[in-house]
Amino acid sequence: MPLSAQPPGSAEPYLLTASLDNARHLSSLLRAVHFQDHATCFATVNGLRVTVEDAKCVQANAFIQAEIFQEFAVQEQTVTFRINLSVLLDCLTIFGTSSLPGTSTALRMCYRGYGYPLMLFLEEGGVVTVCKINTQEPEDLLDFDFCSTKVVNKIILQSEGLRKAFAELDMTSEVMQITMSPDKPYFRLSTFGNAGSAHLDYSKDSDLIEAFHCNQTQTNRLRSSCVSLVFTCRDPTTAIWICEDG
Repeated sequence: MPLSAQPPGSAEPYLLTASLDNARHLSSLLRAVHFQDHATCFATVNGLRVTVEDAKCVQANAFIQAEIFQEFAVQEQTVTFRINLSVLLDCLTIFGTSSLPGTSTALRMCYRGYGYPLMLFLEEGGVVTVCKINTQEPEDLLDFDFCSTKVVNKIILQSEGLRKAFAELDMTSEVMQITMSPDKPYFRLSTFGNAGSAHLDYSKDSDLIEAFHCNQTQTNRLRSSCVSLVFTCRDPTTAIWICEDG
């Protein structure tokens, strides 16, 4: 593959190099956390984590394990930079969001370090495109430290089923209310939109729920836009709701 070779003009070593046979897998995952223009990237030997934060109250993380890449090398313990996520997604889909049968967009991603741009080498059908995206000084992010001794309620759900549940609710509502209780209704999703109030109740034995650990009734409200975007990704991952005392 043309992108397997070291890119030209690489006299200085790269702190981060990563290659994927299909860049669209990465763009699909990043699109699920794209609710702000900028993201902070953390690269370690374990993989690449992309964090998006809004007003120090909402945080989304996409983690791509090193094993998913065909090549993944990090020369320091942690390589960190901030980047315009909107621009990155535009570059990853420069050949389009869908491909012809039997074709894919290969990706090689390189970063030399502080002050240097993130370089993307994309190849499809013998055509190679090089993109350089300016990086920025990373900002301090909110540390969501969920201490296990303070967890009151914890429910693990199938994200695909939860995504279908969102489709039945009135998403004109600015907020989504989540109720967890050791007794009925157990797990309830509520919206308050233009058409009135809507509620979806799920038993603790529902096929949607993988694990149910609830000690007391608790109700929380979150912005609907921030809740629904997490489940736009098509991968059948599992969603985890944790409510912390205090």
